[in-house]
Amino acid sequence: MDRGGAPRPRAGSPVIVFVHPGQGAQHVGMGVQMAAQFKAARRAFEEASDAVGLDLLALCREGPEERLRATENTQPALLAASCAVAAVLMEHGVLPGAAAGLSLGEYSALVSAGALGLADAALIVRRRGLLMREAAEGLRTAMAAVMGLEAEVVDGICRETPGLVEAANFNAPGQVVIAGTCDAVAEATARLRGAGARKVVPLAVSAPFHTSLMRQAAERLAPVIGAACLVPPRIPVVTNVAAQPVREPEQIRLLLLRQVAAPVRWEQSVRALGEMGATTFVEAGPGRTLAGLIARTLPAAEVISVDDPSTLQAALVRLSAHAPAVDIDSAGATVQG
Repeated sequence: MDRGGAPRPRAGSPVIVFVHPGQGAQHVGMGVQMAAQFKAARRAFEEASDAVGLDLLALCREGPEERLRATENTQPALLAASCAVAAVLMEHGVLPGAAAGLSLGEYSALVSAGALGLADAALIVRRRGLLMREAAEGLRTAMAAVMGLEAEVVDGICRETPGLVEAANFNAPGQVVIAGTCDAVAEATARLRGAGARKVVPLAVSAPFHTSLMRQAAERLAPVIGAACLVPPRIPVVTNVAAQPVREPEQIRLLLLRQVAAPVRWEQSVRALGEMGATTFVEAGPGRTLAGLIARTLPAAEVISVDDPSTLQAALVRLSAHAPAVDIDSAGATVQG
């Protein structure tokens, strides 16, 4: 899927945002039906597979789950599956006016926006996954989702807790993910429950993503991102770190590096897209996680999830009923923070 696969939406088309899932959405079987039915999806898998020297479609088709869950495999496989869906949507005339992605999904968003080629993205995320895993080796770490407390309260308790525990993902109102060393996360969990958290759920992940424990991974990833060919996106891409659209390639590089060890500001990113005029979000890729988070953040927004031929057909029917709307204006988009 080259940069020619990311055309601008036509004037008068609906204000549609492509959003792409991050790690955790993967499952054996993802993308397989799309690749079986659509050449554009097969091409996406082939391009990503050739780049990393791994048959990603076979991995998604056959697993096993344990092999797919290995971070260095999960990341390029999920990227390929998400970009395959986006390619098919665009082939059917569904053209985004903006894009965003949760964590790893930011790479899919950059591909959808024409800023980054799929082959380069696959190479980066394969290395990214390996470096993240290596950064966590020998450490006892944990992540947990905190439900029912304001983000400021969760962040404050993490800062006051002894040891290393940090707010890693601001996902939606009342949902924040914390991460760090096991002892510190356990202590923060007790304090959060004491402060009135409705629920604190441990997450089955292999590393404390988006915390300062990943700084070494970010440093080692810098040459890989530095070597990638990046161009200005054809549509605004709202980034996890800044929660604002970014247009300059060097800013994109900087933010992709910062993202490895910095919190994901997904709630703020969704709100920024709403302020830019987004009315319809199409979740392009496996799972329905983003649909739930967006619905909690922007209750009036329409969210459509697409990950196989049946959900594609349903999405095309729903989108065909849209009245024309004003496109998101990408002029003057800047990075802040």
